Amino acid sequence: MKAKSGTILIAVLLVSLLAGACGAPAPPPPEPTTPPAATTPPEATTPPEPPPAPETSIVIAIGGDPSTMDPQYADDGNERDVNDNVYEMLLHRDPASGDIVPGLATAWEEIDDTTWRFTLREGVDFHNGEPLNADAIVYSVERIIDPDFNSEQITFVATVTGAEAVDEHTVDVFTSGPDPLLPARMTWMKIVAPVYTEENPDDFLVAPVGTGPYKFVEWVRGDHVTLEANEDYWGGVPSIGKVTIRPIPEEATRLAALQAGEVDLVKGLIPEYLDQAPKAVAASGLEFPWIRINTNTAPLTDVRVRQALNYAIDKEALAEALYGGYAAVAQGQILTPGHFGYNPSVTAYPYDPQMAMDLLEEAGATGATLELVGESGRWLKDKELVEAVAAQLEAVGLDIDVNIAEWSDWLDLLFAGAEAAPDLQYSAHDNVLLDADRTLTGMFTTGGSQAAYGNPTVDQLVEDARTETDVAAREAMYYEAVQTLYDEAACIFLLNLDNIYGMSENLDWAPRLDGRIMVNEMTLVE
Repeated sequence: MKAKSGTILIAVLLVSLLAGACGAPAPPPPEPTTPPAATTPPEATTPPEPPPAPETSIVIAIGGDPSTMDPQYADDGNERDVNDNVYEMLLHRDPASGDIVPGLATAWEEIDDTTWRFTLREGVDFHNGEPLNADAIVYSVERIIDPDFNSEQITFVATVTGAEAVDEHTVDVFTSGPDPLLPARMTWMKIVAPVYTEENPDDFLVAPVGTGPYKFVEWVRGDHVTLEANEDYWGGVPSIGKVTIRPIPEEATRLAALQAGEVDLVKGLIPEYLDQAPKAVAASGLEFPWIRINTNTAPLTDVRVRQALNYAIDKEALAEALYGGYAAVAQGQILTPGHFGYNPSVTAYPYDPQMAMDLLEEAGATGATLELVGESGRWLKDKELVEAVAAQLEAVGLDIDVNIAEWSDWLDLLFAGAEAAPDLQYSAHDNVLLDADRTLTGMFTTGGSQAAYGNPTVDQLVEDARTETDVAAREAMYYEAVQTLYDEAACIFLLNLDNIYGMSENLDWAPRLDGRIMVNEMTLVE
């Protein structure tokens, strides 16, 4: 599709995007149970068995189908929405405070500069009966860091070099140097069952087996995933017995399904629909829409062109017109003030279309044709945001070819390396580690898993900061790296989105800062 140019179209597009398109009943109570007649004497009365809990179930609508059920390979939010309920990590985050708390490990300590020791929770089994032990942790660590495996999640475990069992319920995890972030990394890496993974490699990709609060039942591609409560879960049996997760890419269709009582939770409710949902809740989020720039291809090798791209975007208008204020302008970095390494002295590129045109003219790039690759349905108003950005870039004298790719093709392209990167590629990034290392390593270091930019100074700063134990020195390194990325316009910095959810009247749930959809934290009420 060719994006059209002109300021009139920009105004029309932004105004038109303001328009919106367009509860599940509580489960029936159990049949009354008549207790058996009391025997004589009363002292000998045997209390009746309590009636079984009513069957409870919910349906969750997400933006698209998972690309895989392998919890260690794809950096795919659709996969996480399923597997966060099936698999677990050594450590968890408290849903309210975000503090690191015990998970499959009950205790952890730093033994020396490159060794962290974890004590495992005893009596835990995978859903297929395999024991959760130190060997499972060692296997999971070695699998995700294996270069031949080529995990898209490698930036989450960037310093990890291996693991070793101390005894059945104690394991050491090794790092390439001192890593104060290691406990946070262990809130990400999911633990897999070694025997099942090795002996059933094809099944493993489509039928997950974890230790979590829900067991996998079935996956009908493009239609739904079904999970059921794990009655042996170490954290207690979840109150909701059955979960159906449905991929529904279109926002209007998700709302219609919610209004019709077909779904109980909609992820990515657009702001225009807030008053049309039975119940809605918004929470500060970690999602940053951004546009990767391939700095290796002309004319994008010229910093003036990349700066022009940033000056050309009216981010405040996008935040208001597309997201109704449920978004904030990114302050020249893809980090929130809550992330370690956020640089408060860096602010957003101002909207200055004249500056953008002047820079393009100076660089001899006026009229240049650039491809912009996006996708549709994974993130809130992603396709609309791509089209609005394209229109604003055309308004300053560029020719933008917009390509809306299928999800799997888009994902492959994002991780294909800088050589295969298009001129521009829309994406959205969230960093649940709450530390700059994950963002800077994956997106802005030479050879990073999503990078199409490289700078030896930034590479060195990020590498040094990763193992720096002096907090102030480490923060200063990130400040310098963030400033450099801003000065060099390493990407198009856009927005930071709130998480908006639509819910049925009888669903009770408080969204998490990290955006995880954890069904065992939900309840159904009358």
